[in-house]
Amino acid sequence: MAEEKAPIINCHTHVFTGDHVPPYLARTFVPEPFHYLISLNVLVSIFRWWYRWPARIPYRLWFKRLRRWFTHVNLVYNKCWPFTTILEYYLFFQTFFLLNKLLPAVLPKENWLSKVTSNFIAWLSPYMLPIHGKFLQGCFVIFVLLLFPTIRNFLSWMSSGLKKLLVMLPGKQTKEMFARYLNIGRYAFHRHQRTIFSKLKSQYPTGTGFVVLPMDMDYMDAGKSRTRYRDQMKELAALKEENKETLFPFVFVDPRRCVPVGEEKRAMEGDKPFFVWKQVGVKVILEDCFIKDYLEDKQFSGIKIYPALGYFPFDIRLLPLWKYAADNNIPILTHCIKGTIFYRGRKQTAWYQHPIFEQPMSKQQNGKNGYDGYETDEEKENKDSLKTDYVPLDLPETKNIDFTTNFTHPMNFLCLLDKGLLHKVIGGEASRKIASEKDIKRVKELFGYSDTGLTRDLSKLKICLGHFGGDDEWLRYFEKDRNNYSSQLTKHPHSGIEFLRKKDGTPSPGKPEQIWRYTDWYSIISSMMLQYDNVYADISYILHNDAGILPLLKETLQNKDLRGKVLYGTDFFVVRNHKSDKNMLADMMGGLSVEDFDQVARANPRSFLNLNSPGQPKVFTIGKTGNPGISENGQGKEKSKDLTDSDVHD
Repeated sequence: MAEEKAPIINCHTHVFTGDHVPPYLARTFVPEPFHYLISLNVLVSIFRWWYRWPARIPYRLWFKRLRRWFTHVNLVYNKCWPFTTILEYYLFFQTFFLLNKLLPAVLPKENWLSKVTSNFIAWLSPYMLPIHGKFLQGCFVIFVLLLFPTIRNFLSWMSSGLKKLLVMLPGKQTKEMFARYLNIGRYAFHRHQRTIFSKLKSQYPTGTGFVVLPMDMDYMDAGKSRTRYRDQMKELAALKEENKETLFPFVFVDPRRCVPVGEEKRAMEGDKPFFVWKQVGVKVILEDCFIKDYLEDKQFSGIKIYPALGYFPFDIRLLPLWKYAADNNIPILTHCIKGTIFYRGRKQTAWYQHPIFEQPMSKQQNGKNGYDGYETDEEKENKDSLKTDYVPLDLPETKNIDFTTNFTHPMNFLCLLDKGLLHKVIGGEASRKIASEKDIKRVKELFGYSDTGLTRDLSKLKICLGHFGGDDEWLRYFEKDRNNYSSQLTKHPHSGIEFLRKKDGTPSPGKPEQIWRYTDWYSIISSMMLQYDNVYADISYILHNDAGILPLLKETLQNKDLRGKVLYGTDFFVVRNHKSDKNMLADMMGGLSVEDFDQVARANPRSFLNLNSPGQPKVFTIGKTGNPGISENGQGKEKSKDLTDSDVHD
């Protein structure tokens, strides 16, 4: 008899409601001030009204009786088809006649078509019913259009002009925004996170675990949500108590909350400071604060960040928290895809240049330019020594959906993981613009900062790059067949891209610019996963495009060094405008081998969430023969058995 497998864990879900979302997500998608007319609060209110009254009508006894009566009437009506056909033609012309009175003229008066229409209406007039008053005329039109499908097609014809107008709106992003609006409204009309969580659980086998990620959107400049972030977290904590074995909530962190409690947005009397810490030896100790309550007292499972809301993940205000997370092996999950939830305010002056990365300016040698812009990546890298003039990396994007991607870019996390870049973060000018000298001094002491380097770093930070960069970046990986950096995973499957040095090992300060601008995110993220022990990525949201991602996902899982780093997740309920969770679960179970699915959905999430037994986590690996097996040490030691509950718990 086969041993029972450990449960599936979905590593990326949401259960926030419409009360936790600011009302003006349409800002930057439509010209100001028209975003005020497209309020999420109004949409959620409509959904709540609809599902609490009109949507329940078909289940009421009086409606069932009425439907039965109409069925009998329809039976008699269809038997009298010669009479009913004449009646429908007459009602069609009557409706056309009344609509001509009710609606304003849309054709120029001197137009030949307008004259023909006027003559036709004049001819019809003696034969039409004498319905007086716009109210009665409107009621008659509505009655006819509701009860007669053939005549209702006339309304469809008239609406073709509206369709043309909608086509003129901004393209893909606007459509995605409206789809996201409707999707949030459909799920978020529920008033309680508990209700949404029940909808999620019902789509999975009993015992499935869920990482639930809250959202704090108070700083995205899209208006004020109905419910405070702290109240959202209280409700989530109560939900955790009801689902201790299956719910793994994270706490959301925004560096702009790391201020004295009186300066925090929407602070109330009695609120604890958001994040307060002290240094004891080389460790960070949390003092009485919001973060301590949720990570230590309420035992939340990790930290969620969303840089697209307007900050870099290496913000100096977050560094003590990242040190605390690294010391305690606390997982962090970050948004890492180009999406429709992002900062809606004005672009700040400081955001036109990257705080850490640089770009070389063309340097002349012997009166000639160092490069002409048409060289290969290798040639540019070899000539880097000629480019001795470096300036901050330009970030010229002006649209919110574009410049906020600079916050989300996966290379930003190198500024945390790489010791040299972290040194530059702590000692850089950008930190002085967002933190006091006193706070910077404390951070320097924490990391053992000196002019020559750091004595402590964040290279062991456990972080998951959510959405694996996006399915568009996976497609871009295939298209980049002439890009040297996108070929590094094939050339060097155990290390990937060398981000900061040349082939000979010497520093290459201008190299990050080439990778930042021209390399697909799949290659960047995979390379970071290869080079750092605790970097993961999940396939949430992108798995709705199973036909697009499965070939590369299977190839990724064949790499022993990546196999233990990929996490199953869906992005419920945000992804619902594409597919349901049970649909995506079936797609993955059907598209992957049993061993591959168990790896990403059972074994890897336990490693990420620290749910394994003490010692090395047991993971499914690919041996030299290419056959999956279980490894005690993650190095490909083959052993034929499934991961069981006994592998997870003492």
